Amino acid sequence: MNDEKIAQYGDELYNAWHACRTVAPLLQREPEITIDDAYRIQLRMVECRVQAGERIVGKKIGVTSKPVQDFLGVYQPDFGQLTSGMIYQEGETIDLGKLIQPKAEAELAFVLKRDLIGPGITAMDVISATDYVAPCFEIVDSRITDWKIKIQDTVADNASCGVFVIGNAHGDPRKLDIALAGMVLEKNGELFSTSVGAAVQGSPANAVAWLANTLGALGIPLRAGEVILSGSQSALVPIVDGDELVCSIGGLGSCRVKFAGRSAV
Repeated sequence: MNDEKIAQYGDELYNAWHACRTVAPLLQREPEITIDDAYRIQLRMVECRVQAGERIVGKKIGVTSKPVQDFLGVYQPDFGQLTSGMIYQEGETIDLGKLIQPKAEAELAFVLKRDLIGPGITAMDVISATDYVAPCFEIVDSRITDWKIKIQDTVADNASCGVFVIGNAHGDPRKLDIALAGMVLEKNGELFSTSVGAAVQGSPANAVAWLANTLGALGIPLRAGEVILSGSQSALVPIVDGDELVCSIGGLGSCRVKFAGRSAV
């Protein structure tokens, strides 16, 4: 795909995000689009957000667990960029009016104290380089109409990034078994799902190592201070006005998030 097309679709997705509207799947319109093309479109979309005043604060890994893969029909992980405009603090209410067709994921966030530069990064390297881990929610949000996505669509759309909330409970991954730690997700006071960290590529640390190595091959490091969202341990949770979600991770603590307003479509 030529540079003109890359810019066209990157700008289209940025404008869709800004206007809270959806666009037709890219793969329907460009059947020959490759995953490499899609990542170039993603970079253009994110560049538009940075030029508008945001900054890169981390990365996210998507489509890592079987429930999410089955829901989306996408069977390989991807990654996206986290920006300062996506951050909510625990205790804040997320405004659904600023999202389009949001769904929540419960997962483990890593905050780095040292750079991770692949290739050759192992799960133990990830643990060593991590300042702390925390329970978190990522609210994914697709700019593609009705979530009719293939891997190229979600990659181009910045891995369907919406917003995220990192819990106030912080833990040392050297003192936690993050692969075996159980997660309980409650919606409006009722049990929604249970899982363990091993649901994400055998361990959330494996997912972060995959990301470091994949980006390292592209010359992109994971930097000290960045937030890395390691991938959903839960099924995607539909959310509407008034919903409250709590995810609790054994030995670590919980993260709570509330929603208000209506999504745009």
